[in-house]
Amino acid sequence: MTCLATITMTSLAVVFVGMTSLLHPVPKLIWNASASVPIGLYAVKPTGVHHVGDLIVVRPPDELAAFLEARGYLAKGVPLLKHIAALPGQDVCRTGRRITVDGVTVGQALDRDHLGRLLPTWEGCWLVADQEVFLMNWQSVNSLDGRYFGPLPAAAIIGRADPLWTKEGH
Repeated sequence: MTCLATITMTSLAVVFVGMTSLLHPVPKLIWNASASVPIGLYAVKPTGVHHVGDLIVVRPPDELAAFLEARGYLAKGVPLLKHIAALPGQDVCRTGRRITVDGVTVGQALDRDHLGRLLPTWEGCWLVADQEVFLMNWQSVNSLDGRYFGPLPAAAIIGRADPLWTKEGH
């Protein structure tokens, strides 16, 4: 192999390795340790069309990920498991602590977390835009979700979470 070929191949290998470090690997399995959805092992499946009620795996946007890490809620790079509560065109409101979707109450927000720290708030109504989703684990009163950070970009969705084994046997 000539010197030029060696340099070219080495350069291409370095570029390839460097590019793969920029990509976010897509998990195939995820262990959920949070009580906001049943604790257990979930398969991550590709999604096409999203539906209200789908349990999805989502990579928090950078600002949210930094907040979650700073508060000790979630390590950086760890995805969230949340249900889709509203899709584009639906109206999501927070009035005080009450959360509604299209005028139907879906839950309440808390003022403080389990350590007594104030939680983020937003007030008013938000028409979920194209390429956004509103995520909320409505069955869990203390889930850290859209009640506190509003809609997220749909591009943050990694896939649908299908339970393989949960502590509750689902």
